[in-house]
Amino acid sequence: MIKIRKANLSDKKFIVSFQLNMAMETENLKLDEQTVIQGVTRVLSDPSKGQYFVAETNDNVIGSLLTTYEWSDWRNGTTLWIQSVYVDTSHRGNGAYKALYAHVKSMVQSDPNYTGIRLYVHKGNEKAKKVYTNLGMNGEHYELYEWMKES
Repeated sequence: MIKIRKANLSDKKFIVSFQLNMAMETENLKLDEQTVIQGVTRVLSDPSKGQYFVAETNDNVIGSLLTTYEWSDWRNGTTLWIQSVYVDTSHRGNGAYKALYAHVKSMVQSDPNYTGIRLYVHKGNEKAKKVYTNLGMNGEHYELYEWMKES
């Protein structure tokens, strides 16, 4: 059985590892570990930045995701963004992400201050796109454009 809960500081090593693995798997990108440790720690220490949730089975953390906040003046509420999704390779296809998503969706449905859920996905990540579509999400409305400072 998969259990979903809010992450805490004791989950930091798992989340950091997941983020390093996810960047390498999805974008062949080697992240700076110290930067990721600091970033994860900041979120875990300051809920105004976001909230991690973890999936557990048999008291083992097998996956995580991060939710962050976008204020919508059009909807007079907050849209949750799902970011930093990762499920350990040995547990994929067993419903861990589905359980994480259902948990976030339930939060949004039960709180009138939340307006919906968004996420972005790497254009070439066809497996993830299929998962999101199967859960009832769509990519019909927006395309993401960005400018990022060089690090």
